[in-house]
Amino acid sequence: MTFNANDFLPTTILNQVIDIRVTDPERSLRAAKERKRRTSLTRRGKLNILAADHPGRRVTRVGDDPLRMTDRREYLARILRVMMSDAVDGILATMDILEDLLLLHDMMRVGGGAAFLDDKVLIASFNRAGLLGSSWEIDDQMSGASAATCAEWHLDGAKILLRICDEEPDSLKTLLATVRAITELNAVGLPMFLESLPVIKTENGYKIIKRAEDLARMVGAAAAMGDSARYLWLKLPYCENYAMVARATTLPILLLGGDPVGDATPFLRELAAGLKAGANVRGALVGRNILYPGDDDPLAAIEAVGGIIHEGWTFEQGIESQAAHRGRDMDWLSRIA
Repeated sequence: MTFNANDFLPTTILNQVIDIRVTDPERSLRAAKERKRRTSLTRRGKLNILAADHPGRRVTRVGDDPLRMTDRREYLARILRVMMSDAVDGILATMDILEDLLLLHDMMRVGGGAAFLDDKVLIASFNRAGLLGSSWEIDDQMSGASAATCAEWHLDGAKILLRICDEEPDSLKTLLATVRAITELNAVGLPMFLESLPVIKTENGYKIIKRAEDLARMVGAAAAMGDSARYLWLKLPYCENYAMVARATTLPILLLGGDPVGDATPFLRELAAGLKAGANVRGALVGRNILYPGDDDPLAAIEAVGGIIHEGWTFEQGIESQAAHRGRDMDWLSRIA
C-alpha cells in the first residue's frame, strides 16, 4: 500500500496554517500554553519519540533522493500520520515544525477532533549552525530554541547534536556551547536528549564512528557534561556489541533511527536487539526511516516501533502488526477541512 501524503493532508488545510501564520502569529504560542501536558515524561520508563529536525540543518536526503524532505506539505503529512498514533510518545522538532503542529492541534480541537498533542512529549531541537556541507560545519553551535524558549512554550525537553572530531579544533566550541545549554536546561528542570557522536572527516563529509569502543568512550564524556546529569538522556546509534555502550553509563539511552535507507525493517531489527543490551536502553528517537518507509505507510511503521518498545514485541511481531494499520483512518484530518 502506497501512502499518499496529498490525500492525507489536503491543500485547503495547509493553506489555513499559512493564513494563521500571517493573521494570528501568536496562536501557536497560545496553543502551547493551553496544551495538556503529561504528568510523567515516560510510559513505564520507556519512550518512542519521532525526530523531525533534519531539514533545519540542511539534511533532506532520503535514500537516493537528496531533496525528498524539502516538500513541507509531504513532510508535515508524514509527521501527522505518525503523531496520530497512540504508539508514539511525542516528537522532537525545530520550532517551525512544532508551531505548525500546534496550529493543526488547535484547529483540530476547535473542529471537535482530537487535540492530538495533549499528553504527548514535545522536545525542541536546539538545532545546528553547522549546516550540512558548509565550510564551518563542525563549528556546530546552537541556532534554534533555548532553555528559556522551552519554559515559555511549556515544552517537555530539548535535544542537541554534538559531533566530536578529534582532528577538528572547532569541535571544542560546540562542546562548550553544549555544556552551557545542558546547564541552562537543568535550571528550568527539563530533560536534555544529547546525541553525542564521535565522527571522522571523509571526502563525503563527516561520518559517525559506529564502534562500541568509540561510542563507550564518548558516552563517558557526554555523561559528565554540564552542572548535573540528573535530567540527561543520551541518544546513540546501534552497533555490534551494544552492551558495551550501555554499560558505559547509568544514564538512560535512546536508539537513533538508523541510516536513511527508506525502509523501516532494518531499524526494527536493530531496535529489538538494542533494547536487550542493557536496562538503561529505554526506547528510540526515530526519524527518516519511519517517516519515509519506502512505499509503506508511516503509521504502520510507528505502530511496529511502539509495540517493540512498549509491549516488548519481537522483531517478527512488529513486522506482523503493520498490516492492520496500513491505510487506516486516512480521513483523520477531516475535522479541520
